[in-house]
Amino acid sequence: METRILAIDYGLKRIGLALSDPLKIFAYPFKTLNNDNKLINDLKELVDTQGITEIVVGYPLKENGEKSSSTLEVEKFVLRLKESFKIDIILRDERYTSELAKQNILQSVTKKKKRQDKGLVDRNAACIFLQEYLDEKK
Repeated sequence: METRILAIDYGLKRIGLALSDPLKIFAYPFKTLNNDNKLINDLKELVDTQGITEIVVGYPLKENGEKSSSTLEVEKFVLRLKESFKIDIILRDERYTSELAKQNILQSVTKKKKRQDKGLVDRNAACIFLQEYLDEKK
């Protein structure tokens, strides 16, 4: 089975997902999941069907590098991931990825209605920090 890397942009309401291609060269926005009691099961299904060997989770720090309340939520989520999956889980600084994602969407998505899909930003933010991670691994 071909393997991929999964990126997760964690949020209290939504989880943005991005995947690498099997060669682990390119990242692309994949989908958005609701952050509900089915989340871990949904992720397990994705890990199994997509051959995920690594999970990269966006780590939200304040501009000065300090932790925020969001950072603590992500740390709790990562503990749940580590209990649920026996694969590498990597934390990745995600400062500015949402802003970059919004700019990319403004440039590439022409329909205003589509741009208002909040999940679009989450998926694209995950895509940005996954692509940075893939580029560094080369």
